[in-house]
Amino acid sequence: MKLIFRQIKLYSFFLFLFLISLLYMNAQQSIHDFSITTIDGKDLPLSSFKGKKMMIVNTASKCGFTSQYMELQNVHEKYADQLVIIGFPANNFGGQEPGTNDEIISFCKKNYGVTFLLSEKINVKGAEIAPLFKWLNHQENNSFKGDVLWNFEKYIIDEEGNLIQRFRSTTKPNSTKIINLL
Repeated sequence: MKLIFRQIKLYSFFLFLFLISLLYMNAQQSIHDFSITTIDGKDLPLSSFKGKKMMIVNTASKCGFTSQYMELQNVHEKYADQLVIIGFPANNFGGQEPGTNDEIISFCKKNYGVTFLLSEKINVKGAEIAPLFKWLNHQENNSFKGDVLWNFEKYIIDEEGNLIQRFRSTTKPNSTKIINLL
């Protein structure tokens, strides 16, 4: 009987955690409700970007799409007054981002001259997915919902913090599809 009581208690506890996580996920109405930790360890509320569009990109240093860092940097330089680009290094696909935060930023600056924002290394899928990506992946938008399939997927956010469109890895950051949304 004690074993059954313990199992019920444990089940109730996990149900409680699940319900809290659902409430938390549904509590975020816009990307501005989130904060990130930058690659250099600083807390950054995304609400500081109200009034600007954002491009969120999951990145990796050893991927066939890694050269998109250069295109992201070019878009950043050209549209910095109206667009914030944030790269989110993640090692979720084929071990293509094995580096530490220090190694990642060094690689990005040395090879691509990256000056746009980078977050600390995170998970963009799986059991340890970052809350921001869990939220982004389930938002209604003009393209599709669901899990990230590979590195360098792009999320375009409007000035009010709403996801307006997503693009898979094969769409370059400087494509007319993306630039026309800016």
